[in-house]
Amino acid sequence: MTRQLAQKLLLVIALFISAISFSQKPGDIPIGESTEYIIGDITVTGAKSYNQNTVVAFTGLRKGDRIYVPGERLSNVVKKLWELKLFSDIRVYATGIKGDPNDGIIDTIDLEFNIIEVPTLKSIEIDGLSKNRKKDLLKELNLTKGTKANENLVTTTRNFIEKKYKDKGFLYADALVRVREVEDTLGNNLVDMKIEIDKGEKVKIAEINFEGNEQISDKKLRKAMKNTKEKNFLRVLKRSKYVEADYQEDLKSVVNTLKENGFRDARIISDTLTRINDKTIALNIKVEEGDKYYFGDIKFVGNTAYTDQQLQRILKVEKGDVYNGVAFDNQISDPTDPDARSLENEYQNNGYLFSRINAVETRVQNDTIDFEIRIVEDNIAYFNNISVKGNTRTNDHVIYRNIRSNPGEKYSKAAIINSIRELGQLGFFNAEKINPRILNPSQQEGTVDVEYELEEAGASQIELQGGYGGGGFVGTLGLKFNNFSLRNIFNKEAYTPVPQGDGQTLALRAQASTIFRTYSLNFTEPWLGGKKPVSFNVSLSRSEQFRVDARDFRQVDRNQKFIISGATIGLAKRLEWPDPYFQFSQALSFQHYNLQNYQTRLFNFPNGFSNNFAYTVGLVRDDVGVNPIFPTYGSKFSLTAKMTLPYSLWNGTDYENLENNPDFQTNGMPDPAKIDQERFRFLEYYKIKFDGTWYTQLYDKLVLQTKTEFGFLGAYNNDRGLVPFERFFVGGDGLGAFSLDGRDIIRMRGYENSALTTSGDGDTVYNKFSLEARYPITLEQAASIYVLTFAEAAGSYDTFRSYNPFDVQRSAGAGLRVFMPAFGLLGIDFGYGFDPAPLSNTLDPSGWQVHFIIGQQF
Repeated sequence: MTRQLAQKLLLVIALFISAISFSQKPGDIPIGESTEYIIGDITVTGAKSYNQNTVVAFTGLRKGDRIYVPGERLSNVVKKLWELKLFSDIRVYATGIKGDPNDGIIDTIDLEFNIIEVPTLKSIEIDGLSKNRKKDLLKELNLTKGTKANENLVTTTRNFIEKKYKDKGFLYADALVRVREVEDTLGNNLVDMKIEIDKGEKVKIAEINFEGNEQISDKKLRKAMKNTKEKNFLRVLKRSKYVEADYQEDLKSVVNTLKENGFRDARIISDTLTRINDKTIALNIKVEEGDKYYFGDIKFVGNTAYTDQQLQRILKVEKGDVYNGVAFDNQISDPTDPDARSLENEYQNNGYLFSRINAVETRVQNDTIDFEIRIVEDNIAYFNNISVKGNTRTNDHVIYRNIRSNPGEKYSKAAIINSIRELGQLGFFNAEKINPRILNPSQQEGTVDVEYELEEAGASQIELQGGYGGGGFVGTLGLKFNNFSLRNIFNKEAYTPVPQGDGQTLALRAQASTIFRTYSLNFTEPWLGGKKPVSFNVSLSRSEQFRVDARDFRQVDRNQKFIISGATIGLAKRLEWPDPYFQFSQALSFQHYNLQNYQTRLFNFPNGFSNNFAYTVGLVRDDVGVNPIFPTYGSKFSLTAKMTLPYSLWNGTDYENLENNPDFQTNGMPDPAKIDQERFRFLEYYKIKFDGTWYTQLYDKLVLQTKTEFGFLGAYNNDRGLVPFERFFVGGDGLGAFSLDGRDIIRMRGYENSALTTSGDGDTVYNKFSLEARYPITLEQAASIYVLTFAEAAGSYDTFRSYNPFDVQRSAGAGLRVFMPAFGLLGIDFGYGFDPAPLSNTLDPSGWQVHFIIGQQF
């Protein structure tokens, strides 16, 4: 069935139903000076695609009916025809009146309905755009063949196109939309639409001039205009263009800036746009500052839950301060910052959901304004029903245990915000779509319900990577299930493709090249026992490294092996003091190093073993924002200490005189292999690391990440010396980090892997500082994409005596990150190293380096 035939069928049905309704209501009401007639003939003219009898049937008028002209019934007929939106013009004519007006008999009237049908689009043609842009525009306009081409469509199409290009900076963009009737023998009433677009030149703002501001500079007022900027070739993130809606918002910002500086009565008197030429304009804004005001007495009325002194400390406004209306309002209630320490949040975080706070000017004398802050506290509200919606894979108990707003507790806005953050950091849901809905607030009963709307996101990831590092091609295959369910491991129906929903993590990883193989398994239960936030972790690993010729990495001897086997078990608990963002962790780890005919600089013995039994303790404070992929606020601090037992305190070995001990000699001479075997039978060391990260929203979606790191490896006994493992390797992207000897790979863009390490065996001290500006392209569930620029500096030192935090190598550059739920984080960075690497044989800078990021963040 064609589209036109379907439309005609629907019209016939609508007309039939309407005709029945009219026939059931034959009465009529006269309008004004009306005359009653008997209907004679009814004709329809102008119809092309609709049958005349069908239209007559729709009117409900029949020959012989009585009707007033003018009258309500005839008006309703015309109204109903208009409501069909199928006609562009409807007119009713009296084509003939029969009878003698003086004989007392009702005359007969013949009616003609002249209609003009709305035509249907047959084709759409666009001039002035490239082929791809035409296709995109048609999609945005939703213009397709068969669309009714009424006058409204023409107008809205033109307005949409002009606004679209004006918002892009084409201030004088013009769109001409014309429809042309098509010759059609079938009577389908078709037209062609032709859209002629003239974008014109991209217009920039050459000048923004202010008049009337005597105490606030033009520069400060221009800075207040966040979206409307003067042309400046140095500006990268915010281009100069005129957008009417943005400009009007910026005018409000100008007034707010004046009010922030004491000018309470400031206003915009006039603003004009002047065309300089086809490419530039000038904006002239005339302001009136008015008088400068100061705060006078501020009184609190109605407060019983808090004293005046407590509220005053939150308000942070003293008598005599310069009047700042914007900051004053935000200290009372700031809707843009849910974490703000305002009066409203203070009440709402303590149960007073229904409280109301209103600041009223009570007196204005000379340049001083007195205020009265009136507070209606009302009853304390409590959380009643807490529910979740939209979780299709994650079990309810996993969600509820991360929600901080619990039934029976006092209402708290902070509890809801913290719940959003907790749910977002799980990584199971689209962090941008978490929406807490306040339901059924009852002021009388003092209760409120909260429903958390969620949207599941892919929690499992696959890591498939290849690259060069460690002397050859490195291939990696990893599977990480972030919402695993161990209890359903034997439930066949739960495999989709693996058991999911209990919030556990299972990670399997294999990495191999011609010179090494590593395997690891990791399992984490974030709520051991299911009642308290105690995380349990266990991991197993094994690595085999083969001897390679230092002059030719292709020459590998698999009979010479260095085998590392390890296991770790750990517990971490979320603390409630000093605040719930703290986590305390502990772990026991064991690594066994087995050398089989393997000669290395680490040891002086080719056959032997070493054991590393360590205890790690850490303290973390993490209040990073909701989205773990693209945080916009918050910070994370981590301090960890990894240590072994001080075996040398009780084992009775004199490490200073090992060379003179006959047990460690061969043929009366010190045996380096025996000495090292004794020194490293059980590794002895302590290792301290600190990591601090801050996120600051600079403007709109532009976020600055500030990061600092420090690491130190020390020895209990200087005679025994520092261990050859657990060291720091600084530089590069870390993709060549295959060893499981406890080493820390510190990524530093702009340099090759480990290029900043001053010793081939790794260093014992390092520090790193970085700044990274990020801007998102999209944060959708399917893919989160953002661009970044960075500047960083790092230094690596062989001993603490050589440590100098200012002796660092520097770099800067730009990059791109893409996060897809199935593959994790992918990225590329282009970094320029400004300094030579410490062990390089040149004084030239490191120069440009390309780094690929897979599954890790800098």
